[in-house]
Amino acid sequence: MSPPIAISSVNGNTKISTNKRRVAVAMSGGVDSSVAAALLLEQGYDVIGMMMRLWSEPGSTTQTTLNRCCTPEQMADARRVAEKLQIPFYVLDVQEYFYKKVVQYFIQGHDLGITPNPCIECNRVIRFDYLLKHALSLGVDYLATGHYARIRQSSDGYHLLESVDRSKDQSYVLHVLGQNELARVIFPIGEFTKVQVRELAVHFQIPVANKSESMDLCFLKDGDYRRFLRENSKVKGEPGPIISPDGVVLGKHSGLSNYTIGQRKGLQIMAEQPMYVLRKDRHHNSLIVAPRVALNMDCLHCREINWVSSQLPISPFPARVKVRYRAEATPAMVTPLASAQASIRFEDPVFGITAGQGAVIYIDEECIGGGIIVNKECP
Repeated sequence: MSPPIAISSVNGNTKISTNKRRVAVAMSGGVDSSVAAALLLEQGYDVIGMMMRLWSEPGSTTQTTLNRCCTPEQMADARRVAEKLQIPFYVLDVQEYFYKKVVQYFIQGHDLGITPNPCIECNRVIRFDYLLKHALSLGVDYLATGHYARIRQSSDGYHLLESVDRSKDQSYVLHVLGQNELARVIFPIGEFTKVQVRELAVHFQIPVANKSESMDLCFLKDGDYRRFLRENSKVKGEPGPIISPDGVVLGKHSGLSNYTIGQRKGLQIMAEQPMYVLRKDRHHNSLIVAPRVALNMDCLHCREINWVSSQLPISPFPARVKVRYRAEATPAMVTPLASAQASIRFEDPVFGITAGQGAVIYIDEECIGGGIIVNKECP
């Protein structure tokens, strides 16, 4: 049986050589990582499967007590795929480290009144640091994942590109990678669309070909992050006023952690026009709301910038910038600043820019870096 589409070199680069190279595939029991493993076997790699056991909050007697990325079902699916592909399969316990570095990061960010992206932090400190180092210590040459993104190598280093399937592209959460990581990482499915990946799963007779995807935060037992924060935050949310920018009290909020910037639903206030969450005033325990136009901003400041090339740009440059994972990349002028910071000014105002989220920078199809949005006026 021939494949439904042509299978070219993985990532379009030249990482594979005449010597058989060994690669560890971060498996989740899902279709994307499973197809990634199958494609690498097709390319002639010596493949091993690795799955991380991550922390999740304890559940009730009727709920799972395991992270949804590594439930018994997910782990069984990953093992079945490994058996089908005839590759070794290992489980790495990362529960304590994941809780310390990702879950606490999520909780503490909300305690500070920002909205952190735990997936970005997980990629930075868990998947492409802890797991990558562990895999390399076992003697593998590369770590592969089922992310929708691409890597290109040229004379000036490695480049991180958007995936062919823009609707599934995950370069936004991968902007934390640098040259050292990209030299050891492979994204086998970045050249394919999701439809093609499922076709390949059928071609390779992978047992999870039709498995659905999970979109919620993996460490939540029920997908309700507001409930999770109420139960786990050291800063217990107290009710307080919902007010307009000019100080008019419009209602009462149930705790600042229950709201996000740009939120409209669930405010339960009376106003002459639709109102959105503009900001949180932690000092006065007030939720500031305003008409949608007030949330349109033409500038942001970000910190902890990672430049994928490892080279700091020396002058302002035009680019496209995403301020959320699902947002469109918007034309902007990026001004690099000292101490891994940057100022970004958009051609047109952008709605709902949120402190704690990533501001990720693109030139054409290349992701050149990004940082964390902060509550600070642009210079």
